[in-house]
Amino acid sequence: MLSLKKLFGKDEKFFDLLEAGAAEARASVALLARHLQVLSEGREPLSLDDVAQSRRNEKRIRHFMTEELSRTFVTPLEREDIEALSFALYRIPKAVEKIVERISIYPGKLPDAGFKRQAELLNSAAEAVEFMVKQLRKGTTMEKIRPASDRLQHAEGEADKVMLLMLKELYNGPTDAKHLVILQELYEMVERAVDRCRNAGSIVVEIVLKHS
Repeated sequence: MLSLKKLFGKDEKFFDLLEAGAAEARASVALLARHLQVLSEGREPLSLDDVAQSRRNEKRIRHFMTEELSRTFVTPLEREDIEALSFALYRIPKAVEKIVERISIYPGKLPDAGFKRQAELLNSAAEAVEFMVKQLRKGTTMEKIRPASDRLQHAEGEADKVMLLMLKELYNGPTDAKHLVILQELYEMVERAVDRCRNAGSIVVEIVLKHS
């Protein structure tokens, strides 16, 4: 017999999956930071498979979400919002995986300071997203998520500034054309990963406003 909890859309499985997706996104960002750290120390870099695993885990979570949406008549949030947030979370580890792949074939030495700052901002953004997603289960308000949303917006704005500063140094330095093109793309890829976090956070804000 179907429980009233499930009938009226109070089933927790969607929140479980969204929170798992947010946690996996944050874990992928932490792996990127570790990867950059070991490279800066001249140690053996992480296996690409370690980073790819986060993206595979996120893809699995998204697959489960699609299955559950097809099976459930009433959902605790609108289906379109659940699907949009699930997809936005999936794009974060996917972006991180591409960054690590590109770093792995870069023949030169990465500028440690700039990438470290970008990684810090990306980590701050991912942590803010995870916090915001966790609040959805509680039927949260803007007051509760606003500090995290502000941190996310700040991280995104700072990431833009850091990228521009790094590009300025790159354009005015002695870097040859080949390395300039490669590093420019890497800088932009990390900045886009921060944008992915911002997009996920924006969806959470839209959900909260819609249900407030």
